[in-house]
Order: sequence, then C-alpha cells, then structure tokens
Amino acid sequence: MKFSVKKIQADQHHGPITFEENIDVSELIQLKKTDIRHIETVFVHGICFVEKNEIVFNYTIEGEMTLPCARTLVDVPYPFRFRATEIFSTEQIETGEDDEEEIHFIAEDVIDLKPFILETIVLQMPYRVFAEDAVVEDGEGWSFYTEDDFEIEEEEKVDPRLAKLQQLLDDKNQE
Repeated sequence: MKFSVKKIQADQHHGPITFEENIDVSELIQLKKTDIRHIETVFVHGICFVEKNEIVFNYTIEGEMTLPCARTLVDVPYPFRFRATEIFSTEQIETGEDDEEEIHFIAEDVIDLKPFILETIVLQMPYRVFAEDAVVEDGEGWSFYTEDDFEIEEEEKVDPRLAKLQQLLDDKNQE
C-alpha cells in the first residue's frame, strides 16, 4: 500500500483522500515473536489528509487471525478491528521523548504504509486467547479444573484436626 507524496499534495485541495485495499500480511506467521498460526489478507480503509507540512493517515485494519488457546493450544479464530494513525512529515522535526505521537520523516517521494500496518497488528494482538468450547482432558499426573471446582473442593474438605470429631458424629448417627 504505497502513496505518492506529490499526488497526495496535488489532490489535497479536493479534501481528504479515501483509500481501501486488501493486503496480504501472511508474512506475520514467520515472525518468531508472534503466535499467529494463520492470517492472510486484511482489509484496510481510511483517509489521508495534509496538514501544513504533515501527511496524516487515519485507517482501520479488519481481518481474522488464528491464535493458540492459552489452555489447550487448539486453534482459536480471533476476528479483529484495529484503528491507527500515522503522521509523516516532509521536514525533519525534533520531537521530545514525552511526545506520544511519532512523526515519521519522509525521505523519498513514496509512503509505504504496509510496514506500519504489520506493526499495528503485532502490537494490538491479544496476549492470550481462550477457546470457548475446548474440552480439556486430564493428563498423566495432573488434572484440569475450574476455579468453581476448586472452591467446591475446598468447602468439602474436612479439616484434619476435626476429622476425629466428624468420625465420632458419624458413628453416633449410625447407632
């Protein structure tokens, strides 16, 4: 997704420039720092406008990726919709460390938005996802139970100091 700076500046008098395109981002699967198991094309749409010597892109990324379940490692489809804003400047600007907005200097006549789209997807993807209908079976030497199961088990557990007393009460009830 590339834009010519000269074309953007020439068309700025007609108002904001709208754009939409399907982009293949399957290269995210090869990144070792992401757990993305499957992602193909994403739909990117937004507007671009010029403000003094800055070119501002406001866009939305929509798509679906497959991530591993944090409990069972089964595939979980995760639909997403991320919004992003990128600011490009034709002049070199010194920004302070406290500035939240990062302004990118345009060294050439072309702005390539794809690396920023990839970065947004990686930064916005969830840390972990859970499968709604995943069936977890007990393993060898371990078992899986929910917090509710744990609380019920704790309520039913008899204090060892009171076990003898409980046994006496049970013996009396049997007589």
